[in-house]
Amino acid sequence: MGNLRSISWGLAALLLGGCATGPIMTNPKRVAADAFPTENPAYVPLGPPSYGFVFEQTLDALDDIYEISYANRYDGRIETNPVIAPGIFQLWKAGSPNLHNRLQSSLQSIRHRGVVTIQSAQDGGFFVDVKVYRDLEDVPNPIKGAIGGAAFRGDSSVQRQFEVVEASTPTAKWNPIGRDPYLEQLILKKIVRLTGPKSE
Repeated sequence: MGNLRSISWGLAALLLGGCATGPIMTNPKRVAADAFPTENPAYVPLGPPSYGFVFEQTLDALDDIYEISYANRYDGRIETNPVIAPGIFQLWKAGSPNLHNRLQSSLQSIRHRGVVTIQSAQDGGFFVDVKVYRDLEDVPNPIKGAIGGAAFRGDSSVQRQFEVVEASTPTAKWNPIGRDPYLEQLILKKIVRLTGPKSE
């Protein structure tokens, strides 16, 4: 009991000492310095001829974190493939914006999926709406369960099989658990920065 308590205190001191800090993105100083929330959808004050530029910069901001599964310039919609959120032991990977999300992703499988829509505003600008959905994996039984796994045969098998046969485990279900506003803010701020006056 004493060893467990000392290990937990040591782990807490290590975490609070700055070993794991967020957000982990391409430019964390700029994101951390801008503490003001960006409205969602974000307004981009550019004229109608700049739609291609806004679409490409939005695609560039998303593809730093996700793999794009659907992008239609005429529809103004970009969707990403689901990506497993990295935990606290994968600090080099982007996708979990703060320490709380990284701890949660370390204890259970959570995936993110992004959907971005670009719509024209009445005054000639554009509204960029970013939604990042979170799903929690629900498996019927433990995948790496070791109970009952040790079964030894007394006879030696003569025929060797060299084909790899996947185990017939039931597929996991993903249950939606809401949206991730922190990751949405990081993506929105990057889009606003890329489509700002300095980028033109």
